[in-house]
Amino acid sequence: MSTLAERPVEVASGYRAGHTLPLRVELVRQLKRRRTLVMGGILAVLPFVLVVAFAIGGEPSGRNGQVTLMDTATASGANFAALNLFVSAGFLLVIPVALFCGDTVASEASWSSLRYLLAAPVPRARLLWSKLVVGLGLSLAAMVLLPLVAIAVGTAAYGWGPLELPTGGALDPGTATQRLVVVVAYLFVSQLVTAGLAFWLSTKTDAPLGAVGGAVGLTIVGNVLDAVTALGHWRDFLPAHWQFAWADAVQPRPEWSGMIQGTAISLTYALVLFALAFRGFARKDIVS
Repeated sequence: MSTLAERPVEVASGYRAGHTLPLRVELVRQLKRRRTLVMGGILAVLPFVLVVAFAIGGEPSGRNGQVTLMDTATASGANFAALNLFVSAGFLLVIPVALFCGDTVASEASWSSLRYLLAAPVPRARLLWSKLVVGLGLSLAAMVLLPLVAIAVGTAAYGWGPLELPTGGALDPGTATQRLVVVVAYLFVSQLVTAGLAFWLSTKTDAPLGAVGGAVGLTIVGNVLDAVTALGHWRDFLPAHWQFAWADAVQPRPEWSGMIQGTAISLTYALVLFALAFRGFARKDIVS
């Protein structure tokens, strides 16, 4: 029995492989999906939830003489945005990345529409490229949405002012904005490993939940392993070990070594996983 991978495909005159499945078409398709709207709503609501929590519980204060981002959260809109990124970086921001990159190919297979896309004909590499770019774009948009809403909500609730640092001192609003941009950029790069895992799993299974859940589960395993101090220097090779290196950017004098190492580790893992996804999908028999 022949499969789609084995049949020669006849194409019409004037066919351009690079013009199939344009990014704007794939983007519109993904933006209209309910999971995209729900995920965007959750991220947009989080700052409001935190404002209500502070209103009910009162302003935070340092404990045991130690001051953290939580303790300075109500100092200004910039501090409030930094807090939102801090409480979201470990888990919440993992969800949209895994969802947008893990659901994209597997969902087509579960709807039995993947083989029809390829029969259009859309080249396999082109299909994966379009879906990967859109998935990463939506992931970045989710990470930008959260601090933007947080700055707006925090400024309305606590006023606009300098970013007060837990270690002492403050950054003027202009510098604070630049540092927050660096933080968001690093968070996106650090989540590329989750994106790679999700995208690779999405090409291996017809179950979107399996791809998304597998990526989230493996990311959690990485966090657990990083907490095992007995691993010693081996933890330096875990992406999770560097996920909070962005905190070095929120200092009077930023330290870049941790973020550079974290970026190198994340990019290495991500490139390997993306390559595995493209290689495996190019040889896969599409039957759904």
